Parts: sequence; structure tokens; C-alpha cells
Amino acid sequence: MKLLLIEDEPQIAELVRAGLEREGYAVDWVADGINGAKRIELYNAEYDLIILDLMLPGKNGFEVCKQVRARGITIPILILTAKSDVNDKVFALDSGADDYLTKPFDFKELLSRIRTLLRRPKDRLSLELKSGDITLNPGTRKVFLEKKELKLTLKEFGILEYLMRHSNQVVTRDDILFNVWDFHFDSLSNVVDVHINHLRQKINKGKKNFLETIRGVGYRLNAITEEHLQTV
Repeated sequence: MKLLLIEDEPQIAELVRAGLEREGYAVDWVADGINGAKRIELYNAEYDLIILDLMLPGKNGFEVCKQVRARGITIPILILTAKSDVNDKVFALDSGADDYLTKPFDFKELLSRIRTLLRRPKDRLSLELKSGDITLNPGTRKVFLEKKELKLTLKEFGILEYLMRHSNQVVTRDDILFNVWDFHFDSLSNVVDVHINHLRQKINKGKKNFLETIRGVGYRLNAITEEHLQTV
């Protein structure tokens, strides 16, 4: 899953981003409210959750929340701020935020708040994904192939989740980089191809073209199994 962190303090931003990436999340970081709001408007479909500070240069977190909600964007917003006054909490929630956590914070609590928000029903996120013989649960981070659990790395899991959310669609390498790594990752790197090859070895299990390479474009996860095709 991919998160957007809007935080103007580099040390806190790096701490949060590093911790979340260790948990398997892809995290983009923006350091001011103006560019944060622009990023949400342009790329909100690519993010699963926003972590937003209130005291930001250019445009504060309250204004960002109001602007995002005014445009009909429903992505969950978690406020992470040093402002602990009850009035600030009420104003932030009334402005469109979904949750509020004050600094200093326990990282375990931050993870719990994130998991809770991501579990809330939304049109583009389901509790369980299925493509052919593969079942993936984003909440438990478990993957099963024909009821047998697969052991995937965090990046392999992220790639497979993205492909399953776009089953039978061709996705580019840049699509995968943007959604599984961060916004500034080198698009010339072959890291996607390496992880795809490892993932293919684990999920194909003798099935041809289940995870298909579209030469010169990217990849496609074919959700219809060969067994099904033979009965059509």
C-alpha cells in the first residue's frame, strides 16, 4: 500500500518514512502544504492514506483537509501533529480528517491507527483480493496459492497487491515503481524486473503466462486460470 506523508520536519519525516517502509508500505514525502495539496489532487487515486501535519509552510493542515474534501477526495487522512489542544482536534476532524495523533507518539500506535483506517470500507480497497487461484489479504499480509500460503518479501507482496488490483490490465514498470517504491525512485533501475522474476517463480507454479510480460510496455496479471479457459 502507498502512503503520502506531508511533514515539514525532515528528522520526523525520515523517522516515520523509514519505519513505515520497514513494515512494507511505500511512502512519498512532501514538506509543505501547497505541494502536498497539489500532490493529492493529481495523484489521489494512487494513495491509500495521507499522514498530515498541521503546522506546515505555505498552507496549514486544516486548509489542506478542507481543500481535499471540497474536491470530493475521500482518501483517509491521519493528522500527526504537536498541537494537542482539544479545539485543534475538533477543528481538524471537522475539516475532514479521519483520525488525530499527537507528537511525541509511539510508533506502534501510529501503525495501529493506520491499519484501522485502511480497514474501513472503501470502494477501491477490499478486504480480500482474488485473481485466479491466488488469494491476497492486505490486512493480514498473507497470500495463498490454491490454499497454500506463499512466503513473499515485502516488495513482492506490494507488487502482487498492485497487480491484483489491476487484474487483466497492462501496467507499466513506472506504475509499479510509483506505487510500490517512492515517488523519486530511479525509473531507469531494473529493480522491478528483478522482483517480478522472483515473484513469477513463486506464483506461476507451471501455469504459463499467469504473470505475463508485455514486451516494451510492462506486465499483466491474467486472472483467468488455464483450467477455466479449457472449460470455456
